Amino acid sequence: RSVSAVRKYNYFQANVVSNSVAAENNFIVLSRGSKSGCRKGMGVIDPLNGVVGIITDVSNDYSVVMSLLHRDSRISGKLLRTGETGTLFWDGKQANRIVLDNISKSVKIQKGDTVITSGFSTAFPRGMMVGRVEAVYAEKSSNQFKVIVHTQANFFNLDHVYVIDNLQQEAIDQLLDKNRKSDRLEE
Repeated sequence: RSVSAVRKYNYFQANVVSNSVAAENNFIVLSRGSKSGCRKGMGVIDPLNGVVGIITDVSNDYSVVMSLLHRDSRISGKLLRTGETGTLFWDGKQANRIVLDNISKSVKIQKGDTVITSGFSTAFPRGMMVGRVEAVYAEKSSNQFKVIVHTQANFFNLDHVYVIDNLQQEAIDQLLDKNRKSDRLEE
């Protein structure tokens, strides 16, 4: 009896028509929209599988991507070597540098460690390259590290990207909606 692999994701290319890196909230505009299959919530990567951001709005012909370099951007990241997960966000200080938060001081983090997507969202499969650890700071007020990550994607020269279509998105969303509704009924 053979087991066939189920394809979970499709990838399609889009050109970058607008990109900002110096604002507090940076966006990227892509040359594909709903007519090409783009939807809100889809992940976007660069040609080297570096995470770029998530689509937040679409028209027929264009998509707007909330860049990783946006103050409201939050994705789940994972230290590849040790397996710990945390939240990735931009502190607004420097382009191509983001922060990995919620990592315990007991974790042995090294400069150069790889940070990948955790797979805990439907926007990105597990294992997409986010970047490498550049610096680690112990937070004085908590038992956690503040980890500075140099992004894999170079936001200064994005020319084309790939949009990730999670083929299981609809089934996952339906299941989550069903459970949210049943939770409200029990209250």
